[in-house]
Amino acid sequence: MESAISSLRHGGDVLFLMLGAVMVFAMHAGFAFLEVGTVRKKSQVNAFVKILTDWSVSTVVYFLIGYPIAYGVNFLGPAGSLLGDNNGYELVRFFFLLCFAACIPAIISGGIAERAKFWPQVLAGAIFAGVAYPFFESLIWGKNSGGLQGWLENTFGAGFHDFAGSVVVHSFGGWLALPAVIVLGPRMGRWVRGKSQAIPVSNIPFLALGSWILAVGWFGFNVMSAQNLEGISGLVAVNSLMAMVGGVLFAVVASKNDPGFAHNGALAGLIAICAGSDIVHPIGAFLVGGIGSLIFVYGFQWEQEKLKLDDVLGVWPLHGIIGSWGGVAAGIFGQEALYGMGGVNLFSQLIGTVLAILIALAVGFVTYGMIHKTMGFRLNDEDEFAGADLTIHHIHAYPEDTVK
Repeated sequence: MESAISSLRHGGDVLFLMLGAVMVFAMHAGFAFLEVGTVRKKSQVNAFVKILTDWSVSTVVYFLIGYPIAYGVNFLGPAGSLLGDNNGYELVRFFFLLCFAACIPAIISGGIAERAKFWPQVLAGAIFAGVAYPFFESLIWGKNSGGLQGWLENTFGAGFHDFAGSVVVHSFGGWLALPAVIVLGPRMGRWVRGKSQAIPVSNIPFLALGSWILAVGWFGFNVMSAQNLEGISGLVAVNSLMAMVGGVLFAVVASKNDPGFAHNGALAGLIAICAGSDIVHPIGAFLVGGIGSLIFVYGFQWEQEKLKLDDVLGVWPLHGIIGSWGGVAAGIFGQEALYGMGGVNLFSQLIGTVLAILIALAVGFVTYGMIHKTMGFRLNDEDEFAGADLTIHHIHAYPEDTVK
């Protein structure tokens, strides 16, 4: 009887995490449609192929290199040994956490859209998903967490808390994207003689579809971060919901009903709540998401018009800055005085968040600087004018429109 119960528990955990992995895997379709709806028609094919290729390369490098770096587990033994005595739980855990690692190149893709060479960015994504991200992951969640987390606990009474990756995934990915955007430079025609020339999005329905797919998958991203049935929390689910709608409502008001900000506002709320989704009160989650949304609305405008950074999807403010806010917010709204669960320290949250920023910026500038000097990172003017679809993939998104 005891053996049967144990087997059932292991099987349930595998199924639970497998469902979570599939939900987060589906989010990559959301990344693709969000980018496709934002870029011009001449770059839509490129967006789809980039996301799919980055996913595939991330799978290989995270399987062979990244997961062993992060958790000290490799899968190079006989197939039978990979099942172990828990129905292959470690394999499906790899699948689930791969979906997080593969978010890194998917996030960056939106920032560098329409003017980056294809294979150099695939190479950069492989470095990030296979080495840089797993290294930071190991410090927070993985095999090396005892050092940093132990020091934070001994010094401040609590380690760095990031339940579902506001900082580990989103902030890290967004701050990696910033060097890429800077090294790459703006698209042709984005600024003319110093004056901003906004490039309109191509397809609001596709943008909205991408946001909806991401939002639905996010409940797998957050809730299934428990990684077993015993750890599942209704608080995480409701906090994710409240943060999402807080993000939407704040964005709609602040942007005066702009559809792009409304749909990205949902994502801003979800990014912000990842870290503290298991410890804050639902009203706190609503405010965390709403503030995150305001960061995106005003941060995107500041980034584009003041800093003159052509970050096409605004991934630096959306993932980088808001992800950082999520890490800090967990240390604020997670306090018992604000009806949170407690067990979190603001100084630990600040240190973990700043560490992610520093590592991401250092790795990003080194990687993209080397690619720029060796392989070249940007399409030439003629190829960029023709569009990434025709230049790289030799077909338009709507080929029948070119038939005379």
